[in-house]
Amino acid sequence: MYWAQGCLHVAGVDEAGRGCLAGPVVAASVVLPPDLDLPSVRDSKQLSPERRESIALVIRRAAVAIGVGICSPEEIDRLNILWASMEAMRRATADLAVTPDIVLIDGNHTIPDSPWPTRPIVKGDTLSQCIAAASIIAKTVRDRLMRDLDARHPGYGWSHNAGYPTAEHYAALERQGPTPHHRQSFKLARSL
Repeated sequence: MYWAQGCLHVAGVDEAGRGCLAGPVVAASVVLPPDLDLPSVRDSKQLSPERRESIALVIRRAAVAIGVGICSPEEIDRLNILWASMEAMRRATADLAVTPDIVLIDGNHTIPDSPWPTRPIVKGDTLSQCIAAASIIAKTVRDRLMRDLDARHPGYGWSHNAGYPTAEHYAALERQGPTPHHRQSFKLARSL
């Protein structure tokens, strides 16, 4: 649709890690060629970790440009998770090697003070291939970051729960307490 209107660089943007207790929120911005059709590209939550990793390689080879933006737990605590997610999306889009003609954002918010035209799309990761590609890139980058953090802070299960609020993660919080990578503004105890 946007290519038919003369847009050369349509960027899809999505984030990963919004509902986690620990770790950063990671966003990706992906510009795909207009004639590309990747049927295996869909919302990252519908794919196994192994499938996401293999599809991420295909996306990285095929993409015109990929940008990644990260907001730390400290930024999440300061801004709140919604605005930290928007800031990560802004950083990811600014990280692109090309200037997007339009930015399609998964969800119902736009990037505040965006220098690019933006359009939010509810359920965009199921409706737009470039948003779905961004979803996969953001999730694989964040999962790698959480595996690295798991090696430095064992016991929380981050290599497989990615910092989400699982029973194992809550039990580790009760046993070991929070790390500097936990979001202090989130409810870190089950009793809360």
